[in-house]
Amino acid sequence: MKFRTLILLTVLTVLFLWIGEALGGRSGLVIAIIFAGAFNFFSYWFSDRIVLSIYRAKEVSPEEAPELHQIVEELAASAGIPKPRIYIVPQQAPNAFATGRSPSHAAVAVTRGILQALDIRELRGVLSHELSHIKNRDTLIQVIAATLAAAITFLARMAYFASLFGFGGDDDHNPLELLLLLILAPIAAIIIQLAISRSREYLADETGAKISRDPLALASALEKLEYYSRRVPMAGEPATAHLFIVAPKFRTSSLMNLFSTHPPTEKRIERLKKLAGEII
Repeated sequence: MKFRTLILLTVLTVLFLWIGEALGGRSGLVIAIIFAGAFNFFSYWFSDRIVLSIYRAKEVSPEEAPELHQIVEELAASAGIPKPRIYIVPQQAPNAFATGRSPSHAAVAVTRGILQALDIRELRGVLSHELSHIKNRDTLIQVIAATLAAAITFLARMAYFASLFGFGGDDDHNPLELLLLLILAPIAAIIIQLAISRSREYLADETGAKISRDPLALASALEKLEYYSRRVPMAGEPATAHLFIVAPKFRTSSLMNLFSTHPPTEKRIERLKKLAGEII
């Protein structure tokens, strides 16, 4: 999965360079990467605060949630990372996510609903998955992918407005070719970005199973969470869907619900069951 992520990031980079040169030239390329980079740099440093604020997550102390803290502490030690801060989201939809720019600046959040829906063994499986995202530095990888995808979208929009007002002065572009680039380039970037997200979910499942040494616990948890996700909607922002262990269904209708940020849960469960036979 690490190799697949590298390939996808390479494809995204090549796509960005090719489209940037085709639509905006070198100057357009530089402008796009500066704007996208600045935006995502801000997101990288403050994403944990932003996301935790969106979901009104409350940090809990060891005295308030001793069992939760004990599980996270044990798994963090097994993963070889510092113990992250622990938050509870006041929602009944069972789910969990990890955030933070590095293992030393990380947080794990679980909803109130997941604490009620899962038993201790299943909860341990979920938390091992979330700690894997921290260990594998998935926030950094997602920010790189988001920067490139945003830059491609920015270039396409810049080229569109330039063509409307007659700027650019490049008569070599076929109008149909330009139109296809403007429409298809951002879509291709989003598709690759989502493929990276799905690849990292598979890797987090595998790494989490090795941390907990109990792949079947995570498989059982995923089965329950998939069932509940279809019945209990979340209040929140669809753009954050990729953070959660299973893709949540949001109360607000959005086109983001049409895009898959996660691999099919049944395939994840199938892979975990296969992995269970390999882990002694």
